[in-house]
Amino acid sequence: MDLVKEIIQNSAIGPLHSTFKGIVVALFISIVSSLLIMLTLLILHGSTLTFHYGY
Repeated sequence: MDLVKEIIQNSAIGPLHSTFKGIVVALFISIVSSLLIMLTLLILHGSTLTFHYGY
């Protein structure tokens, strides 16, 4: 936990208020979790997908 606090303090959001830090961290966690969910769905169901390239 100390490592995470040190990384946040030395980053661009370090001098911001703790509320804004929480919002930024929550946004980052939501983006990463949605990417992991999409990757999981692609791995599980990727073989049944059909891709169409065109305009």
